[in-house]
Amino acid sequence: MSLSARNRLSGTVQSVDTDGLMAEVAIELDAGQVVTAVITAGSVDRLGVEEGKELNAVVKATEVMVETED
Repeated sequence: MSLSARNRLSGTVQSVDTDGLMAEVAIELDAGQVVTAVITAGSVDRLGVEEGKELNAVVKATEVMVETED
């Protein structure tokens, strides 16, 4: 598969919490951090997302914000 997004983070599905039409997927990255994505329950089924599956978290954003506590 080809995508224009360049920010691909490989990891393993740590958990999938489906609630109605939406699902929260926690992905443990190879470096140990965890990224959480909210996707449709239909996408979970279509992609075969389940605990232990290796996949890529693909980040496509138009902006990144930075915040400080100052």
